[in-house]
Amino acid sequence: MIVITGATGALNGATTEHLLQRLPAERLAVAVRDPARAQHLADRGVRVRRADYADPASLPAAFAGAEQLLLVSASDPAADAVALHRAAVEAATAAGVGRVLYTSHQGAHPGTPFGPGRDHAATEELLAASGLPWTSLRNGFYAHSLGWLLGPWRESGRIVVPADGPVSWTAREDAAEAAALLLASGAAPDGPLTLTAREAPTFAQLAATAAELSGRDVELEVVEPGRWVADQVAAGRPEPVARFTLGLYLAAERGFFAGVDPALGELLGREPRTAREQLAGTPVPAG
Repeated sequence: MIVITGATGALNGATTEHLLQRLPAERLAVAVRDPARAQHLADRGVRVRRADYADPASLPAAFAGAEQLLLVSASDPAADAVALHRAAVEAATAAGVGRVLYTSHQGAHPGTPFGPGRDHAATEELLAASGLPWTSLRNGFYAHSLGWLLGPWRESGRIVVPADGPVSWTAREDAAEAAALLLASGAAPDGPLTLTAREAPTFAQLAATAAELSGRDVELEVVEPGRWVADQVAAGRPEPVARFTLGLYLAAERGFFAGVDPALGELLGREPRTAREQLAGTPVPAG
C-alpha cells in the first residue's frame, strides 16, 4: 500500500491523481489533517486517514501498512518544520514503513540563506538516521512562483529583485507526476534525487525572455536588499514574509538553485516544462 500525506494540497494532490490513473484505488491511502476535504478521494475508493504532524499520536495509525510513504514537507513558514518532520519520521519508523519518499528541495543545504532549504537538509539528516529506506525528492524551485516573484512586469516593464542568480525553475505539475511514477514503479533510489528542469536561467535572462514574449522592453533592476525589503513592506507585505522571500534571492545569488539534472525528463519520458513556457502561459503537458 502507498500512503500519501498532504493529498488535499496542490503537490501531493496532483500526485494522488496521477497514481489513480496507474493503480487501483485500494492500493492507496491518504493521510490528511481534515478528512472531510478528501471525501472526493474516499468516494473513489481511496482510504482516508487523519494525520497531523502537530499531533504525533495521530501518525502511526495513519502510516500503518505503508510499503511506501510520500511525506510532504510542512508548508507554514512560521512553524518549526524540522520538529514537525521529526514527528513524522519517528511515526514512520514506529509504523514500520517500507520506504519514505520526502518532498525536499534542490537547494537543501545547512548553509543556504533560504530557510526552507535548511529545514530540508535537517530533515534529510533525520531520515538518514532513522534506519528506514528513504528517498529525498529534491524538486527544483516551483515555476508557478514566478507569477508573484517577478511582480507586475507586464504593466510596469520592470522586474525588481534584491539579488540575481540562476534558478532551475521547475513545474510543480512535473514534480508531482514524477513522484507518482516513482511510487507506482516501487523503484525509487536511495538518498537524494534531484528533479529539475533542464535550464537554470538568471533573473536577467528571465527579463530578456519576458521582453521577447511580450514584445516590449522589460528591465531588470537589482536593488540593495534592505531597500527591497523596505519597498515590499511599504507595498503592504508583512516584513517577516519579505525577509523570508529575500532568502530565496540570496540563495539564488550564491548558486544554491543553479544545478540541473536530466532525471526528471527521463522519468517523464519528455522534456520538463521550462521557465519560458511558464512565462508564456503554455498549458502543462498531459501526463
